[in-house]
Amino acid sequence: MIDFQSILTSINKAASKEKDRGKIADYIPELAKIDLENFGIHLIDTQQNTYSAGNSDEKFSIQSISKVLSLSMALGLIGEKLWERVDVEPSGDPFNHLSLLELENGIPRNPLINPGAIVIADILVSQLEHPKEEFLAFVQNIANDDTIAYDVDVAKSEKRTGFRNFAAANLLKSYGNLNNDVDVVLDFYFHQCSLSMSCAQLTNTFYMFMNHGKCRRNNTFLTTTQVKRINAIMLTCGFYDEAGEFAFEVGLPGKSGVGGGIVAFLPNKFCVATWSPGLNPKGNSKLGMLALEKLTTETELSIF
Repeated sequence: MIDFQSILTSINKAASKEKDRGKIADYIPELAKIDLENFGIHLIDTQQNTYSAGNSDEKFSIQSISKVLSLSMALGLIGEKLWERVDVEPSGDPFNHLSLLELENGIPRNPLINPGAIVIADILVSQLEHPKEEFLAFVQNIANDDTIAYDVDVAKSEKRTGFRNFAAANLLKSYGNLNNDVDVVLDFYFHQCSLSMSCAQLTNTFYMFMNHGKCRRNNTFLTTTQVKRINAIMLTCGFYDEAGEFAFEVGLPGKSGVGGGIVAFLPNKFCVATWSPGLNPKGNSKLGMLALEKLTTETELSIF
């Protein structure tokens, strides 16, 4: 029997002593206000036992972690047709690079980089009558938590400074891979990225990815095949151009966001989320990466 609580307590203690905590994503003005000293970790196992340490109940902007949730909703709505508009290959480039879009005729390399997530946003805008409200309700329903909400200030902050996202959306539009108005799609996208959750709420939401598409209440949101596809994309594409390093060091599927959050899981075993707002040069949480490497090393649990 693994003593998850003592391991998380040890990880939190080590994090508190760490001097180099990375750099906050201050190019989004609202994120620049976050205290660099924050660190939280929360884990839930298949028996729904929970363990936590640090600031695990403090909410933060999940940013790109939301891309997994929008992908899940879009895949549930239109099925395999989705892959006609976005590929499933690692990009090898930072999350906001545009060069591959031109090389590959407007088909984003995968749905977890910004251009791919913007295509997914376009699909949801087309499919839903009230996209922002219905997407939020979808996430709340998975987590069984109606306190999950958008951080409107973060969404506005991203809109004011999201020049590369506007460039990506216009480039996608020029290749015919965006069906709706650029401003409408990006308004949804910026709100999606502004979702605010704690580590505990993230593990509740992502529980279904380690549980064959079933949430904590045993309701099915994704088929087994859809979960397999999405989990594979998280393993190969979930950490921008550092996905190989995360697989090498940690050995779990997962997703990071520039708000400093990381969520990862071992199918049929556990789901874990960390938050530390300081990022490494690749845009992933510096202490979060270290914490999850320590977790899988000490528990000897990974997919490999």
